[in-house]
Amino acid sequence: MTEIYKLIIIGSGNAGYTAAIYASRAQLAPVLFSGGEIGGQLALTTDVENFPGFPEGIQGPELMARMRTQAERFGTKIIDKIVDKVDFNTQPFSVWLGKDIYQSQAVIIATGASAIWLGIESEQRLRGKGVSSCATCDGFFFKGKDIVLVGGGDVAMEDGIFLTKFANSIKILVRREELRASKFMQDRAKNNPKIEFIWNTEVVEVLGENSVTGVKIKNNKTNEESEIICQGLFVAIGHRPNTEIFKNQIELDTKGYIILKDRSMTNISGVFAAGDVHDHEYRQAVTAAGDGCAAAMDAERWLEKKET
Repeated sequence: MTEIYKLIIIGSGNAGYTAAIYASRAQLAPVLFSGGEIGGQLALTTDVENFPGFPEGIQGPELMARMRTQAERFGTKIIDKIVDKVDFNTQPFSVWLGKDIYQSQAVIIATGASAIWLGIESEQRLRGKGVSSCATCDGFFFKGKDIVLVGGGDVAMEDGIFLTKFANSIKILVRREELRASKFMQDRAKNNPKIEFIWNTEVVEVLGENSVTGVKIKNNKTNEESEIICQGLFVAIGHRPNTEIFKNQIELDTKGYIILKDRSMTNISGVFAAGDVHDHEYRQAVTAAGDGCAAAMDAERWLEKKET
């Protein structure tokens, strides 16, 4: 007979690990499936200086390792596998890992959202070494530097404006001859003296061995290639929530983010969500951790009511 857990947590970033810490301390004995990116996006970064409690900063992988150890200390069972399929239509809920089925009374989804990257080898090699997708996380490290930013939407404009607080200059590369951003955000960016737009342009290669020294670009109208000297590349072409397996199971918005109905609960009673999988506004480590805390407390209270 399949063991029925009180709580399953899907995802192992800030939200998932924090939910596990709170749930295990509440004696819910949760099982957590870490997924394909163990530790989430923060495990792929280097210096983290905006997470409370670390005045000297901490490496992203180390922070995630500490959270994992803390969750395990209180009794969380962590399984480093990817969830393939779920069934939230009947109680207990079912979760598949290949042919293995796990069941639980409640579920917290903390699968996060992944940045959409350019898809070139040099970008991946230099990620965390001058290549970033989070201006608010990493902007501080580019004081007095020259930065290239890729994107044409509101997020790109927001990131570009934010980065001008630190950088010497920002060159925004846009694939088209116009921006997708709102008129208000366009005007703000265009009126900033530190920002320059380069139209009909794509990144061909990120230059540098151990850190970014420049980018090779191509005009997609003329195919002419050239190089820009810079010390950082920010990619702001969007995020994709990791919700593919939850389609037709819970309510998602048009971009695939989970819609919350009652605090951290989804439209399915007993299924909760935390972190970037529903939050496309802040996307910060500390807000994801707070979400994980809230989801665990909501799940605990929901389970208590269910048992009475």
